[in-house]
Amino acid sequence: MTHGTSEDPLARMRREYSGALTEDDVTVGWPELFSAWLAAAVAADLPEPNAMVLATADGQGRPSARTVLLKGYDERGFVFYTNYNSRKGVELAANPHASLVFLWLPVSRQVRVEGTCSPVSRAETEAYFALRPRGSQLGAWASPQSAVVGSRAELDEAARAVEERFAETPDVPPPPHWGGYRVRPDTVEFWQGRQDRMHDRIRYSRAADEWKVERLAP
Repeated sequence: MTHGTSEDPLARMRREYSGALTEDDVTVGWPELFSAWLAAAVAADLPEPNAMVLATADGQGRPSARTVLLKGYDERGFVFYTNYNSRKGVELAANPHASLVFLWLPVSRQVRVEGTCSPVSRAETEAYFALRPRGSQLGAWASPQSAVVGSRAELDEAARAVEERFAETPDVPPPPHWGGYRVRPDTVEFWQGRQDRMHDRIRYSRAADEWKVERLAP
């Protein structure tokens, strides 16, 4: 079977969405609307409601994407944490432009963000790192994120070595190569699924220090 033909189940796979996003809903700023939508996703008991796809690109413009977790947001932007030596960290050092996608399909909603990324302060990193479970703290030291490793055993040995290193340290500090990034948005688009693929799309666009609100065709 050739995928994409009329006989292919994928070609017929679809669901109808329901909901509405009107101009009356966007009288608030994007942080307030995002907060309301995230709260609704949490209230709906969606798995990992703070999960977001982060897309970056290297210095030649070749893109890559992965799912990370949102760990903070305000009018300055969206914050996540990672190893600075990971692929995303290396790409952001070469090209600070990034995009985010939050997908909450059970409530027929999506939020897309485009902007520039920069490291958060070390104080912010330390404050967040202190909230992480100890195992996750040790993992940040043990894992050379995105690097090729010879085996699972090699990773497990690195984890044991780190556990021994910090055995007498009650408060594990963040590694120097680990910390947060903030995506400062230039655009934030709210997508609400509707019937017949006539979806609602409302985009907030930054113009200097003000925001313009526009409706986009689905």
